[in-house]
Amino acid sequence: MPAPEKLPPSKLFNRCDPGLFTFETTSELDGTSEIAGQQRALQAIRLGMNIRHNGFNLFALGPSGTGKQSTVLQLLNTLSSEKKCPDDWCYVHNFKKPESPRAIRLPAGHAIRLSNDMNHLVETLFSIMPGVFSSEEYQMREKQIRESFQEKHDNAIKELERNAMEHKIALIRTPGGFAFAPKHKGQVIESDDYMRLKKDVRERIEHEIDRLRERLQSIMAKDPKGQRERAEKIKELSREVSGFALKPLMDELKTKYREIEAVRSYLDDVENDMIENFGQFLEKEPSEPALFIMPSARPNGPWSFLIRYQVNVMIDNGNVRGAPVILEDKPACQNLLGKIEHTSQMGTLVTDFTLIKPGALHRANGGYLILDARRLLLEPFAWEALKKAIRTQQICIESLAQLYSLVSTISLEPEPIPLEVKVILLGERRLYYLLSSYDPDFNELFKIAADFEDNMERSHETHLAYAHLIGSMALRDNLLPFDRAAISRIIEHGSRLAGDATRLTSNLQAICDLVHEADHYASGTDRKYVTIEDVETVLDAQRYRASRIQERLRDAMMKGSILIDTSAEKSGQINGLSVYSLGEHLFGAPTRISARARIGKGEVIDIEREVEMGGPIHSKGVMILSGFLGSRYAAEHPLSLSATLVFEQSYNGIEGDSASSAELYVLLSAISGIPLRQWLAVTGSVNQHGQVQAIGGVNEKIEGFFDLCCQRGLDGRHGVLIPASNVRNLMLGKEVIKAVESELFSIWPVSHVDEGIELLTGIPAGEPDATGAWPAGSFNARVY
Repeated sequence: MPAPEKLPPSKLFNRCDPGLFTFETTSELDGTSEIAGQQRALQAIRLGMNIRHNGFNLFALGPSGTGKQSTVLQLLNTLSSEKKCPDDWCYVHNFKKPESPRAIRLPAGHAIRLSNDMNHLVETLFSIMPGVFSSEEYQMREKQIRESFQEKHDNAIKELERNAMEHKIALIRTPGGFAFAPKHKGQVIESDDYMRLKKDVRERIEHEIDRLRERLQSIMAKDPKGQRERAEKIKELSREVSGFALKPLMDELKTKYREIEAVRSYLDDVENDMIENFGQFLEKEPSEPALFIMPSARPNGPWSFLIRYQVNVMIDNGNVRGAPVILEDKPACQNLLGKIEHTSQMGTLVTDFTLIKPGALHRANGGYLILDARRLLLEPFAWEALKKAIRTQQICIESLAQLYSLVSTISLEPEPIPLEVKVILLGERRLYYLLSSYDPDFNELFKIAADFEDNMERSHETHLAYAHLIGSMALRDNLLPFDRAAISRIIEHGSRLAGDATRLTSNLQAICDLVHEADHYASGTDRKYVTIEDVETVLDAQRYRASRIQERLRDAMMKGSILIDTSAEKSGQINGLSVYSLGEHLFGAPTRISARARIGKGEVIDIEREVEMGGPIHSKGVMILSGFLGSRYAAEHPLSLSATLVFEQSYNGIEGDSASSAELYVLLSAISGIPLRQWLAVTGSVNQHGQVQAIGGVNEKIEGFFDLCCQRGLDGRHGVLIPASNVRNLMLGKEVIKAVESELFSIWPVSHVDEGIELLTGIPAGEPDATGAWPAGSFNARVY
């Protein structure tokens, strides 16, 4: 198998030509950003937002920073403008069941109007009620009622007095009431004279007095009843008069809201309550501030009764155009469902319907609610409360403190409000799949998944989308315009972040950070726009800020603390390439891999696995090597081999199979005794057939080995073997490209281990003949 050709410089970097853009700077663009490369997610969002059946809520899944939120907001703002504006909602006092305030639905803008009308009604009644009850007609009719009942009482007393006179007994009025005394010749008999009367005369007089006293008691017993009847008659008169004064005002309101049955019913209850409690409006009229101070400040004040005539406007959509789009940044349970506030009174928490506060579901009712899934799940009770609201299609406000018996409070049970909302959750893929697997309600309530791409196809369309995105950032954040060369460099960096020369990253947050830093550097000059030099300055500064560990590691290699050979030829030793992740910064570095082989029972021992420092994927890669060796060199007899593999000076865990091709090369070198060229580094995984497969982080790995070789001095021999399938991922730094152009560094694409063997040893690998024999002098013959 012939050795592959090394890659030309044109294959190492996919350049974006600034000449393809028709503008000079982003100031010539219209400032709008385009959504590109997310057609799958956009289609899912449109379906989820337009379908009206239950459960078709949306989960937008993808890595953080891919623009899920901005994309959803941009699309929803477009869709919502075409939707009908939702109705208003308010809570009012329930006169029949005060602990359960009534929820009333009104057309948009009517809730505030009703609230103002009720306040105006109360103010008007304070003005007209005292005048009505002080009118001559009312005073005359009240006087007639009082005089009528008084006349009955007086007539009964007079009749009793006449009856007593007929029996020569006087009815005497005293400060303590009435008394009876015998009379003689028109004069009350003195007590001494009375005792001198005959006994039978005294008995007769006492008998008559007892009879008269019984009649007097009977008259006096009827007096409280008469007073009650009189009070009831006066109250009926007052109801009649107050109703007469209130009726025109209420009729006007009922006519105004005649199309809304719930409001008409409420106004009927208000009218009956006001007539029943007319006396409240006869007090001295309160000042205007007293009418509208917080109810909590006046729980038992003289005007506390006015609270029940107020209207608690929960949602006012009077100024809303289209359906509301609500983004709730802190999805706590009370922030979602609303809450019932309390005020302290005599050591007890009390409340009323005016202290009911709306939540995000109220504000989004009839529209769209956007929530961050991770933040939602971190809030106690919020996830279950949201699911219950979606499932029951109503918003039920509950006091968590009372629900879980945390405090002793007097609370309310507001009437639930019907819910019609589309909920959009934003989260990472792992969270979506965990919920889908472990929450039985999730798939029922969130039937649509909008899967956002990590990256997008690189094309003229996506290049323009990047340019428009940067232009909109500059306009929105008051940044300097970017020239087209700077745009081209940012697009090239977008490919580097995507790890693919044919694609662009969808991590818009990283692009946004780069744009702001470039503007910062350009603002310190006299330039009127951001240039490619500013972008390069930012990229260099970002690498420098994150390179401390990378430099310390390379210094250790230069000083010999970490043994990496880049100039000799040695058997059983090779330079593998690893990638280190420090936050969002990735860098590559060479790692020495060594192997030892001897006669044995066909075992390839992975020392990393034996000491539990190797992950399962790495262990799988090593086990694949045993399959390759057995099938290639010991198909007809036992594999009489015992070998050990290890990553030298590795003190952390090893994971991944990207070093399996390097492990195979070093193992074959240890078996054959043929030395490997240490000035070449190797990356790539391998399968049981010896095919070299793609790996990740290829750019960082190449640059990590290049930096070490460059610091030691390039001599034209240094290079890296990479999988041929990774060529499309190359977006290397300008220093590497310059070295390749000067033929000081080489990059070799390898498809099979036999190709790599010839590059690493200078000896042909050899292919078996028809009998299975290897050519004499070939590398494979030596291994066999």
